[in-house]
Amino acid sequence: MTGPVDSKKADRRPATQLVQGGRRPEWTGDPRLGGGVVNPPIWRASTIVYDNVADLKARGHATHDRLFYGRRGTPTVWALADALTQLEPGAEGSLLYPSGVAAISAGLLALLAPGDHLLMVDSTYEPTRAFCDGMLARYGVRTSYYDPRIGAGIADLITPETRLIFLESPGSLTFEVQDVPAITAIARDRGVVTMLDNTWATPLLFPALAHGVDVTMMSLTKYVGGHSDAMMGSLTATPALWPRLRHAAYQLGQAVSPDECALMLRGLRTLDVRMQRHGENGLAVARWLAGRADVGRVLHPALPGDPGHALWSRDFGGTSGLFAFTLKGVDDAARTRFVDALSQFGLGYSWGGFESLVVPCDPASLRTATTWDDPDPLIRLSIGLEDPADLIADLEGGFAAMVSD
Repeated sequence: MTGPVDSKKADRRPATQLVQGGRRPEWTGDPRLGGGVVNPPIWRASTIVYDNVADLKARGHATHDRLFYGRRGTPTVWALADALTQLEPGAEGSLLYPSGVAAISAGLLALLAPGDHLLMVDSTYEPTRAFCDGMLARYGVRTSYYDPRIGAGIADLITPETRLIFLESPGSLTFEVQDVPAITAIARDRGVVTMLDNTWATPLLFPALAHGVDVTMMSLTKYVGGHSDAMMGSLTATPALWPRLRHAAYQLGQAVSPDECALMLRGLRTLDVRMQRHGENGLAVARWLAGRADVGRVLHPALPGDPGHALWSRDFGGTSGLFAFTLKGVDDAARTRFVDALSQFGLGYSWGGFESLVVPCDPASLRTATTWDDPDPLIRLSIGLEDPADLIADLEGGFAAMVSD
C-alpha cells in the first residue's frame, strides 16, 4: 500500500526497477546502526505502540505508509507495494490482497454499486465469473459478458448504467488477445472505468496503465512469486481511483502477511530473467507442438498463425510460458492417457512457478457470450525453467501413450 512514486526512480528501466524497487533507506535499515541491509527485513506486527497521545493522534486513521496498526501494513508490505507501483508509470499506488481472487473481488466491490452494469470479458478466469454471477448479482450489480475479440465494438454494449469494463488479455484458458487500447479509449470517452487482469504478461511485457487501463490486477502467486510457495494478489491504480480502492481495502479488512511479502519481493528481483526463460521455453515447446500432425491447433499469441498474433505483436514486449493446445481427432479418454503419461509436468491448476504444469481444460461450459465449439480436447501447459528438450521428450511420451489402449 503505497503513495506516490519517487520521481527520481520513474525513468529507470523495468529490469532496474525490479532490483531497486521498494528498497527505501527507511525500510532497509536504521541510520543509528550505521547502514542498511539489502532486503527489507520482515516486520511482523499487530499492535503499534506510540510515544504519547500526540503521536497517536498524528498518525491518523488515513495513513497508509506509517505504522498505525498491523492490518495497515509494515515496511515489508509497503516495500512490495512500492516496487509494484514503480513498474506501472502513471500509477498512484498498489494494494495487496491474500490472493488474486481476493484482489479481483475487492476491486469490483470498491468500484461498483447496486444498480450498476459490469461488462465482463467472456474468456475470464472462472473464479471471476463465479463472483460476478454470485455475490455481485446478489448485491444488485448486473453483469453482461462480451466477446474478447470485440475491440471497438464494445461501444455498442455500454449502457447508461455501465460503470466498469473488465478485461483479461490473453485469456488464461483460450488465450484470446484483446484490443486493450481500443476498449480503454472508448471507456474513457464514456466515463467508464477499465480493469485488467494482467497476470499472464505482468507489467514487464504489458504496461497496462500506459495502454489506457485504470486499474491493473495481478495474481502475484504466479510469475511474481515464481516458486509455488506463496499466495497474493495486487491492484495498481491511477490517481483518480487509488483512494476508492484503498478505503475499500481498509473497510473489508484486507491484509497480507509480511512473511509472504518477503517471498514476493525475493521473486520480484529475478522476474525479468525468469520471464525471459519462461517465454523462450514456452515458444520452443509451442513451435514443436505446432509441427505435429496429431495436434489440432496451438493457442499461443506469439505464434504467427494465432488469431491474436497481430495485437500481441503490436502491444506486448514478449511472451510468458502459459498456452494451450488441442489433440486432433481424439476423445477425452485419449487426453487422459496423454496427461497421465507425463512425468516432467506436474498436474495442477496454477502456473507461473519454476516447474512445468499441465491441466486438461473444457472451456465450453464457461462461455455465455461466445461459443467454444472445438471438438478436440484442450490441454493447457505452463512451461517452467527446465530444459525444453526434456519437456518435449516427455510430451513425446504422452503422444505415444495417447494412441495405445
